[in-house]
Amino acid sequence: MPDLSSPAPVEAVVFDVGRVLVEWDMRALFAKLIDEPARLDRFLAEVVTESWHFEHDAGRGLAEMVAARKAEFPGHDDLLDAYATRFGETMPGNVAGTHEIVRELAARSVPLFAITNFASPFWRDYRAGEPLFDLFGDIVVSGDEKIVKPDARIFALAARRFGHAPAAMLFIDDNAANIAAAQALGWQVHHFHDAATLRADLAARCLL
Repeated sequence: MPDLSSPAPVEAVVFDVGRVLVEWDMRALFAKLIDEPARLDRFLAEVVTESWHFEHDAGRGLAEMVAARKAEFPGHDDLLDAYATRFGETMPGNVAGTHEIVRELAARSVPLFAITNFASPFWRDYRAGEPLFDLFGDIVVSGDEKIVKPDARIFALAARRFGHAPAAMLFIDDNAANIAAAQALGWQVHHFHDAATLRADLAARCLL
């Protein structure tokens, strides 16, 4: 629901990407490659973990990351190569309902931006095939900036680039830590759970 502690009108809406606009789950790829459920769970808990992937979002080089992981976990070379070459398969589809919201906001001439934790090469591949982002005025990508949410510096950078005061922007993210960081810096926020709740919030703010 609206952040009543920040009554300023919203001039711009700022989206996260993963798990807000596009589904993201490592299991979507590796379940195709590992048949045994217990082995799959162990692989995702120990080898290709989200915390390890986060290092790539923060700007660590892909080749160096994969080579180091192969040395640390011998016998997983093919699977680690799949992480590098088939990452798109970890995004099995769009989050239901949010692309429609973006298009409706754009049709109402609401300025749209994004801040995403996304590795640079993976972002380039994904962005090339997703025209929705043509509707966005600017997108801050962590892998390009080598700063990741919830670091305050990425929000400061975004505010400078987007050209609106934090208090005049609504930031939408599924991650509670990112929401807390933005709110502490004066942004209006929406902790994303589903499109219906987001739509109701945007309508209450007279944006839809």
